[in-house]
Amino acid sequence: MKTAISIPDTIFREVDAFAKQHHYSRSEVFVKAVQELLQKKTSLDLLNALNKAYAEPETHEDRRMRKALTRNAIRILKEEKY
Repeated sequence: MKTAISIPDTIFREVDAFAKQHHYSRSEVFVKAVQELLQKKTSLDLLNALNKAYAEPETHEDRRMRKALTRNAIRILKEEKY
């Protein structure tokens, strides 16, 4: 898809020089930059969600379930033959 964007002259010159130096088209430089920005945003969103989830105190039910799962995992590991 073609689109028109406005960017400062200094950034345009930097992108143009980068593109020539690395044998990319200017469009490829912008696409790669936007892809990286979106990946970082996705990673940051995931990190924030994890931080929020782990910031909440463990409930009694969570603790009970964690201990039960740990006991079960230990039992399974002891039963495995190597």
